[in-house]
Amino acid sequence: MAGGVGGDRILNQRLFEIKVISSFAAAHNLKDFRGKCENLHGHNWKVEVVLRGKSLESNGILVDFGEVKAATREALEEVDHKYLNELPFFSQNNPSSENVARFLFEKLSAKLNTGGRRLHSVSAWESADACATYMEF
Repeated sequence: MAGGVGGDRILNQRLFEIKVISSFAAAHNLKDFRGKCENLHGHNWKVEVVLRGKSLESNGILVDFGEVKAATREALEEVDHKYLNELPFFSQNNPSSENVARFLFEKLSAKLNTGGRRLHSVSAWESADACATYMEF
């Protein structure tokens, strides 16, 4: 039913989107993984934080970049220069890129979801050509 009323409604939605990019360094080793990543190793992670909203504040912005950067810095303090496997969240969840993105999403959504804006996604890049993204609908 491509092109139907429901599809048109989705395509005609208008959203504003902002993105903030940050970084942190951390070590981890993957559990139940066959390969060299089961060994202790580290990454200089890049993190992309994306917020979306349908309307802007009266000052013409979706959210102050400074607010997003401050919340991201605070969340990254929990993982920066740490051995991820030793953190409580990762004792229950494999410290994969997917779960790093999820961990940060959960921290950031609690701080940034207000009014008409919502955290759309968090991507955790473990190298220049490999990332995982977490989002909730």
